[in-house]
Amino acid sequence: MNDELQVAMMEMSNLNLYKLPGGGVEEGEDKKAAFLREVREETGFGAAILHELGYIDEHKFRNQFMQRSYCYIAKVISSQGAVALTEKEIQLGMQMKWMNLDDAIFQMKDSVGRCKDFSAKFMLLRDLTILEFAVRWLTRSDRR
Repeated sequence: MNDELQVAMMEMSNLNLYKLPGGGVEEGEDKKAAFLREVREETGFGAAILHELGYIDEHKFRNQFMQRSYCYIAKVISSQGAVALTEKEIQLGMQMKWMNLDDAIFQMKDSVGRCKDFSAKFMLLRDLTILEFAVRWLTRSDRR
């Protein structure tokens, strides 16, 4: 998130879908360090973790696939530098866009509704869940 409480959303323009920044944990890497690295690679911004939301396990029996995603709320702490997208991310037309939380949730719900790919739909539903939990945490009265 930035100072205006906007969330960094990754537009995949070639699929007409949105997702949150994120990716995998490399061997020997701490999960929080992996999150911050992925945010920097995909958005170009350095960030600090404000809150750990928890984790989501995705079980895709059809694909014999299981993945655990660690979920955090983070705040931008440095100006934007260069992004370091993978070749696949470049092919998807991935680029970061700032959105307020309501727009981000709308875009995620729209993406879920339009997505026809089984595996991608899991990712989109995961990211929608993360956004909804983040909104609940950010708007709690005991945080003010």
